[in-house]
Amino acid sequence: MFNSIRSFCMLQQLNFLIKNHFLHILVLREFCLWEVRNLERTIYIRMRNRVQTRPNKTIYLKDAAQIIADERLLPKLQQMIIHQLTEKEGNIVIIDVMKVIQIITSQFADLEVQTIGPAQTIIEVAAKKKGVSIPFFLLIWFLLFFGSALTLMNFHDDVSMRSVQEKIYTIITGKKDAKPLLFQIPYSIGLGLGMILFFNHVFKKRINDEPSPLEVEMFNYQMDLDNYVIINENKESMKRINDD
Repeated sequence: MFNSIRSFCMLQQLNFLIKNHFLHILVLREFCLWEVRNLERTIYIRMRNRVQTRPNKTIYLKDAAQIIADERLLPKLQQMIIHQLTEKEGNIVIIDVMKVIQIITSQFADLEVQTIGPAQTIIEVAAKKKGVSIPFFLLIWFLLFFGSALTLMNFHDDVSMRSVQEKIYTIITGKKDAKPLLFQIPYSIGLGLGMILFFNHVFKKRINDEPSPLEVEMFNYQMDLDNYVIINENKESMKRINDD
């Protein structure tokens, strides 16, 4: 009799474990289905920093942002119109992410929008590029060439480079020479090579992948300019409340 009771209890425990196991599987299945449905209703957008376009163009969502969404929704989202450029707006237009979210939710009310990265996109309206004028190019080239040459000559004159080179030549060779070409020619070649290495360019060809100091400074200037434009040109970033 004791064995019968024991067997019965073991069967009841086993039955209870099986029921709990199936219940756990059902709960896990429902949770996975809920997660899948939730992911299908979530889209991720990342606004681009800057977009260059022509005047009077239509700006689509795919132009101003990167989009991650369900494959069935992605084509519709990419073709959504978020702005129409006009001549009155000038050459800089700011598109705020709040405007983009409002447009998306107005057409897809059940979607959840998650934003990543910058909150604004700068639309730069670029006019058609004109051809380079050869006389103007030559004028600029001559101005830069002679301006750089005069700058170098004035610098060498200020620091008395000629007398310094004569003294160095005298110390090395033990002879006095008013024109130590043996020292001046390598110095001039090294000066030119040093400038090429410093700016990391030989005409349009890079020496290595590292940015040059001039490119870094231009990048910092562009970032400061973009921040200024985002704050001052974006109507939604500033608000004035007048006292009654």
